[in-house]
Amino acid sequence: MSQMKPASGRRPWLMVVAFVVGIGLLVGIGALLVSIATRQTEAATTPARIVAIQDGEVDPAVWGQNFPREYDRFMMTENDTVPTVYGGSQQYDKLARFPAMKRLWNGYAFAVDFNEERGHFYSLIDQKETQRQVVVKQPGACANCHSGDAPNLIKSMGWEAFNLGPYEALTTTLHSAVTCNDCHDPATMGLRLTRPALINALEKRGIDWTKASRQEMRTLVCAQCHVEYYFLGDNKLLTFPWEQGLTIDNINDYYDGYGFKDWTHKETGAPMLKMQHPEYELYTQGLHYQSGVACADCHMPYVREGATKISDHWIRSPLTNVNNSCQSCHKQDEAKLIERILTIQNRTATLLRQTETAIIALIDAINAAKAAGATDAQLAEAWDFQRKANMRWDFISSENSTGFHAPQEAARVLGDAMNYARMGQLAAERLTMSLTGKPATDPLLKISPAVTGTFELQPVVQ
Repeated sequence: MSQMKPASGRRPWLMVVAFVVGIGLLVGIGALLVSIATRQTEAATTPARIVAIQDGEVDPAVWGQNFPREYDRFMMTENDTVPTVYGGSQQYDKLARFPAMKRLWNGYAFAVDFNEERGHFYSLIDQKETQRQVVVKQPGACANCHSGDAPNLIKSMGWEAFNLGPYEALTTTLHSAVTCNDCHDPATMGLRLTRPALINALEKRGIDWTKASRQEMRTLVCAQCHVEYYFLGDNKLLTFPWEQGLTIDNINDYYDGYGFKDWTHKETGAPMLKMQHPEYELYTQGLHYQSGVACADCHMPYVREGATKISDHWIRSPLTNVNNSCQSCHKQDEAKLIERILTIQNRTATLLRQTETAIIALIDAINAAKAAGATDAQLAEAWDFQRKANMRWDFISSENSTGFHAPQEAARVLGDAMNYARMGQLAAERLTMSLTGKPATDPLLKISPAVTGTFELQPVVQ
């Protein structure tokens, strides 16, 4: 019987290969661990403070010396060539696209000049160039949101003197658009509020913003400007009408209780209210806000540069950045997400156009009643319906998400607006009938439909 071959004699090259492979794995794992440690160190490293930033520094370039990544992204807000279907950064004449606005705002400056907003880089430029400055001598309060110089001027002039202005007298001292100092503490880089109007509004609602979480602050800093507001009293103090709540119904009740109006409608004589840009108010009624999503999560999503994660300071429409803005939470296909967004916006836009038609029918009915000899006292009911309908249409029209921030609330508000418009139309028609004895079907009293215009869908630029 032959003896078994010793194990040491079996293919020694296998042992050599195994040894080499083992060494290779150890080297690879070691390199990976070193790389991970290096990236973690890089990511955790606080940016070097090249310069000391003083409180009140309004030049983003100075801040950019310490925070070059954020600065480079922020300066991209100068790009005004990126349209979305209903907004984006590309300026266009909204009055030309939606001519019904001229009649709805007849007698007010917005019927003369109203353009799609560009990025934060242009916040002061566009304000200085608007023809609304020519039509109405605006108070200094307008500079609160359009210029990063506002906090410094408020400190030097005082809150009341700054608001009273007038704006025209302040223009020589306004040089900066929205800037880093508006939202960041230069000593800690923590988020902060620099605008008294928001601080005052929160205080009246019993909210101490200094106790807000960082996530809450990532919305509140935006609420310094993206809100409905008015100028209170003879001193034109910038004020947010939030004491009764944030819905349009709460705001309507607040203004009615105060007896406030922005202008008198040139055709009908109704006391009217102009809504501004109530992004924050509408957003609080939506699912994203209720789920703890901040404005910055979608408009300034986190991006990576190397191992460093930063909040993208190219503040823009999420439609131009769906991958970072939406897909971090929603794992659906990008095309499906865009389709869902545009479905909401298209439906809201349709409701807006239908509401415009209804309100213009109301305006025509009031005009017919005036022609029939109706007095102001007799027109009061129809005027109130016009005021209610117009401000609800304006609340959604002037809000910059075209309904997306709170789709169900936007639809509810526009449904109420159409209802008020038709109720006002009926009230005016009944009044005309009582004055003339002619039925509402009389050709002389026929209500003409609104000319609301058409628009082309713009491509979504990625």
